[in-house]
Formats: sequence, structure tokens, C-alpha cells
Amino acid sequence: MAEVADRAKNFISRFVGDIDKNDATKQILIGAGSGWFSGYLAMRVAKTTAFAVGGGIILLQVATDSGFIKVNWKKVNKNLEKIAETVEDGLSISHNKTWSEKAVDFLKNNTPFTSGFIGGFLIGMAT
Repeated sequence: MAEVADRAKNFISRFVGDIDKNDATKQILIGAGSGWFSGYLAMRVAKTTAFAVGGGIILLQVATDSGFIKVNWKKVNKNLEKIAETVEDGLSISHNKTWSEKAVDFLKNNTPFTSGFIGGFLIGMAT
């Protein structure tokens, strides 16, 4: 499993590294293609996820109202507060750039790719 992750990381590094060396037209085309694919995939995943989550919520509500499930809300809230504290602590400790900060830097430095990706993503969402 780690080998697959390493291979994927190397592929992405090569792909992202090569984008910097291409002319603006090729960057736009690569961005538009990858944006369209991402948008199309996001739309399909979002519809499936929305159906599954919505159906699950309805089933849980029916089960709760029927008496099959009893929720201890005090325990749920207590656990959520612990999780929120852990996340806040983790966010305040990080010294290195996160992947999102690296992504923002990349997108700022590769404007043609970024504009192509955003355009392609929106087209993909529409199809």
C-alpha cells in the first residue's frame, strides 16, 4: 500500500513539475482537462454522497422515532468537544506548510493552469 502511495506521489510531483516548464497554452489545456475531469467526478460523487447521507439520515430518524435507536446526546456533545479541541490544537502547532498552503502557492505561481482548471472544473460540473 505504501508503494502505491509513493508511486502516486512521484507521478504527481513529475506532473506538477512539468507544468511549470510548459508554455501558457499547454498549461491552460492541461488545467482545463484536469479541471473538467475533476468537476465531472465531483458532481458524480456529490450526487451519490448526498443520496447516501440523506437516506441514512432519514433511516436513522425513522429508527429513532420507532424506538430502535436511543441517542445519548450528552455523550455525543462531549465527544465532539474533545474532537474540536484536538483539531484546534493540531492546527495551532503546525510549523511546516500544509498541503493546502502548498497548493495555494502552486496555483498562484501557475495562473494559466489555474484559470484553465477552474474553467474546466465548472464545465465538468455542468455536464
